Amino acid sequence: MVLPSKPDYPYVMADIFDVVADSTRRSLLTVLLEQYIASDSPSGELSVSEIVEKLELSQPTVSKHLKVLRDHGLVSVREDGQHRYYRLDSSPLEEVEDWLIPFLSADFHDDLDDEVRASSGAFAAWSGADVGDNFGRQVAERTHQARSALHDVTEAAKHLPRNVRTRIFGKD
Repeated sequence: MVLPSKPDYPYVMADIFDVVADSTRRSLLTVLLEQYIASDSPSGELSVSEIVEKLELSQPTVSKHLKVLRDHGLVSVREDGQHRYYRLDSSPLEEVEDWLIPFLSADFHDDLDDEVRASSGAFAAWSGADVGDNFGRQVAERTHQARSALHDVTEAAKHLPRNVRTRIFGKD
């Protein structure tokens, strides 16, 4: 496992854990995430008053916690007159994710047999191993195998009775 080599890495990581340890801040992040992924919100922004309404918290409480999130880079703010609009910025959480993946995948790693691990360029790249030119060849080979299998299934489906094909695939 390779940990990031930033000089302030342990301190930054500890700060992020401290920030997300608070349930109110996690709720704020969740509300902003929901807004970000909402289909009717191209900007993903929410005003402080909208957040107050959604979480049913006081405005000073929301503002205090938004400041902590902003100071740690988890949200960004856009000012428009006296209004402030907040948006999720997940990049600091990506560092946490990168740090957590080896721990969460430890059991997965042990479940793979050596042959699969050795032949899988994707696993090797994911686990941080040096894969070189071999990875591209393996991807091309697996892609060819998948296309061949799909072609074989398509050909076999042509020999099914029409009513069965219609049931399985919808149209003929």
